[in-house]
Amino acid sequence: MSATSTAALEPVVRLETDTYHLLGNLLRFLVRSHETGGAYSLTESLVAPGAGAPPNRHPADGEVFYVIDGQFEFTVEGRTIPATAGDCVRVPDGAVHAFRNAGTTPGKLLIVNSPGRDHEAFFSEAGDPLPSGTRDLPPPVGAPDIPRLLELGRRHGLEFLLPPSADH
Repeated sequence: MSATSTAALEPVVRLETDTYHLLGNLLRFLVRSHETGGAYSLTESLVAPGAGAPPNRHPADGEVFYVIDGQFEFTVEGRTIPATAGDCVRVPDGAVHAFRNAGTTPGKLLIVNSPGRDHEAFFSEAGDPLPSGTRDLPPPVGAPDIPRLLELGRRHGLEFLLPPSADH
């Protein structure tokens, strides 16, 4: 075995926090974009019942959701897509989309973003950092700071499409 192939088999040691909580989602980065040469990031998301992501779009970061467990409802360009374990939902680049856990228990998703830098930057700045290895959703903590989230989204290439009254 060559030195190059041996190095590729060694585990990645992360210096940055890999787990965040945001809007009822426990987001754990399994693979970050820089670890794939900028090709993609892979995130596991534990989603509280009724939680998810509001309508948004991001033309520079592709997105695919794979349902590991639970019942989800995705909306992509106005089309509602129910999804359960084993279902995969691809969001075309720049498409308006949202998702929510439609079940009564936490659900789990794998999320692939390509190249992933925009999502990583947004979640790392907007989310509440948690100890690495956290596996349970923390208790809810008050209302989110919507103007801050909208600004962070703009800064990192994610546009949230909320009703006018929700952003101030």
